[in-house]
Amino acid sequence: MKNRKRGFSLVELLIVLAVIAALIATITPVALNAIQKAKATKVGQNLKTLASAFENYVYVSGEVPSNLEDIGRDIDDTLYTVFFDYSSTSGDYTVVVKTSEQANSGIMADLITNAVSGDYTTTGFTELTSTGSLDGAATYYYLFNFTNY
Repeated sequence: MKNRKRGFSLVELLIVLAVIAALIATITPVALNAIQKAKATKVGQNLKTLASAFENYVYVSGEVPSNLEDIGRDIDDTLYTVFFDYSSTSGDYTVVVKTSEQANSGIMADLITNAVSGDYTTTGFTELTSTGSLDGAATYYYLFNFTNY
């Protein structure tokens, strides 16, 4: 009888490695897209949450918040800031929520129609005071209007 060593041949190992490489090549783009979508969703949700918090504060208290801490806690003021303009005669507010956080602009446009890539000139607007300041120029802003009678 021949004494044969047990194990896998080189060809069998190469086939297994080729299958694993094909699986990794297929899964990687899907995983990267999911990560980009999650990041864009987080940024968009943060913009809308800050906008909603500002609006709710004005409706409930009848006055504008004096700083970011009035509308929410643990807001990273190096990534987010809020500007507003108010007309005392009509009660109209124009609010701009800005962020310097990075996200995929195509996904952001699909998720939030009013979130615009780039910066918005807020000359004449009042900024909610905070302890920090936005790192660099804004990458996205969310502009909205509302009226408080």
